[in-house]
Amino acid sequence: MILIDSSGWLQYFLGDALADTYGAFIEGEEPILVPAVVLYEVYKTLRRQVDEDTADQAALHLTTRKQVPLDAELALAAAEISLRHSLPFADAVIYATAETHEATIVTSDQHFDGLARVQYIPKP
Repeated sequence: MILIDSSGWLQYFLGDALADTYGAFIEGEEPILVPAVVLYEVYKTLRRQVDEDTADQAALHLTTRKQVPLDAELALAAAEISLRHSLPFADAVIYATAETHEATIVTSDQHFDGLARVQYIPKP
């Protein structure tokens, strides 16, 4: 199971330099987790940078995957992870979600570089 971080989804939807790399994961067979915070970040960014229709289409695509809501247990796990790894809120929630579901995070976000359970894809 994988969890594609917001940075990967945005590369894919914006057609940026790593769109094909992330496309291989997104269009592959492996199940993908989508934490609520990833849906939030992707929608907000696309709504601000592109338009509402693009943001809506992306949100629809993300909601076809396994959704992971932010509940009390996950929030507390994220707080501990944030303290341990000095991660910002959203990244700590994403990391806690991956740990809870034994998933690998696929990302280009430098906050995750070097952490366990992470497949880091540097931006060109």
